Amino acid sequence: MFDPEDLARIRESRESWEAETLSPTLDRFGERQEHFETDTDGLPVERLYTPADVDGADYAGDLGFPGEPPYTRGVYPTMYRGRLWTMRQYAGFGTAEETNERFHYLLEEGQTGLSLAFDLPTQMGYDSDHAMAAGEVGKSGVAIDSLSDMRTVFDGIDLGEVSTSMTINAPASVLLAMYVAIADEQGVPREELRGTIQNDVLKEYIARNTYIYPPEPSMRIITDVFAFCADELPKFNPISISGYHVREAGSTAAQEIAFTLGNGVEYVEAAVEAGLDVTDFAPQLSFFFNAHNDLFEEAAKFRAARRLWASLVEERFGVSDPDSRRLKFHTQTGGSTLTAQQVENNVVRVAYQALAAVLGGTQSLHTNGKDEALALPTEESVRTALRTQQILAHESGVADTIDPLAGSYYVEHLTDELEAEARELLSAVDDRGGMLRAVETGWVQRQIQDVAYDRQQEIEDGERVVVGVNAYETDEEPEMDLQEVTEEDAERQVDHLESVRAERDEAPVEDALADLRAAAEGGSNLMPPLIAAVKAEATVGEICDVLRETFGTHDPGRG
Repeated sequence: MFDPEDLARIRESRESWEAETLSPTLDRFGERQEHFETDTDGLPVERLYTPADVDGADYAGDLGFPGEPPYTRGVYPTMYRGRLWTMRQYAGFGTAEETNERFHYLLEEGQTGLSLAFDLPTQMGYDSDHAMAAGEVGKSGVAIDSLSDMRTVFDGIDLGEVSTSMTINAPASVLLAMYVAIADEQGVPREELRGTIQNDVLKEYIARNTYIYPPEPSMRIITDVFAFCADELPKFNPISISGYHVREAGSTAAQEIAFTLGNGVEYVEAAVEAGLDVTDFAPQLSFFFNAHNDLFEEAAKFRAARRLWASLVEERFGVSDPDSRRLKFHTQTGGSTLTAQQVENNVVRVAYQALAAVLGGTQSLHTNGKDEALALPTEESVRTALRTQQILAHESGVADTIDPLAGSYYVEHLTDELEAEARELLSAVDDRGGMLRAVETGWVQRQIQDVAYDRQQEIEDGERVVVGVNAYETDEEPEMDLQEVTEEDAERQVDHLESVRAERDEAPVEDALADLRAAAEGGSNLMPPLIAAVKAEATVGEICDVLRETFGTHDPGRG
């Protein structure tokens, strides 16, 4: 960008500024603290950045233009000047009826994509009347036991007109089968379905623990979904490779990049080993990142992740196809940054985090409700969260030009630093045999746990300020109406499940489950028998039990 003589003059000018202007000011006033650093990675933040801090930058190779590799400046040529990001609000609680009402409310308020949360029993592949489901039905998301529930969730919603994201992992194939079955009922061509299933089980072993099967069969299920979507759902993303939960568990920004993209490499390798061509499924891969509080570190993180993924696909798989190297991602603001104290402050946190995601070029965004540290968000809270995105889009001007932070010496320096740190972590993963092995041995989890412990210690010691928690505290807290899921909701769900079982024809259920077992044992693609099973009204628990019997369950103690 600058020739050596220009850089030498810039360095000389900076030294002159430091001696003549900065030093007298420092002698008189000092600085707020001795050292400044980024929020999570602890990267040193200098007083001033100049072209000399990015003197190794190659504009064509490191930045380029939007819509062209390495995609640092965005994955599409026009970005938000052509089309705004998809605005989603995470919804799903209690019964299917309540979730359907919330979906209609959000669509009426201007939401442009649906995002479906499932309760813990559904995430673990249990029906609502299972002993393991007691006390959890409908609490963290909607309870889905059968196709009847899914039909109710999307009652009055044309699946050909909306994009739906489903946060589901171990039983993701089952819920995708239900979504396809509903589309078939509505007469929506499968090739027109748009949306994403999370389907990222590796991060469950790392951060969330809502896994069912051991890693090897889990990877087989995921690659079956890849193949099915490549053949029949070309507009649907078969996986959302999630760094969000890695960050929620306490990782740094660089760890979030490295472990997310490392999981992505693992999935691509598994699919290639299963006989799939990278260019057939890689364009449908999507990613899911967190947006935390450090505005510039977060924006740089997204830029670095795009550039690194474009390089990894070419380096590791020999694929130069631009579409296969394009990292598309959804962002959610940081749930772990929300505080139960002074909940109104969370509105401000979410707004800045959303700004970081948009400045970083996200394709889809969920903004958290201010009360999510206490309960499921109320309608008022989700409306405010959605309005935050709409104000960003239509009033702030940040969507009017592409990659507005590009050329900032600070942001470009951070982008380079985060990419370099993520590469070092990926090299350490490779030394341990890849992500699957690094997760099985607990190495990845320990890296994150160490950071999380240190961060919490800093908060408790007052070294890291959290407004309203360890600084600027108050005893006054406003009364709030909280969204609640009652035991009556759970009882209604169980009653409905019993009705489904009582009214269905058992013979087709048994035949469909037998076909699923045969496919699981024989190695054929699981998606066709899964779709047949859900159409016969087999329940999530019954289907997952067949797969448990065939594949076994994961025991982390054997890692």
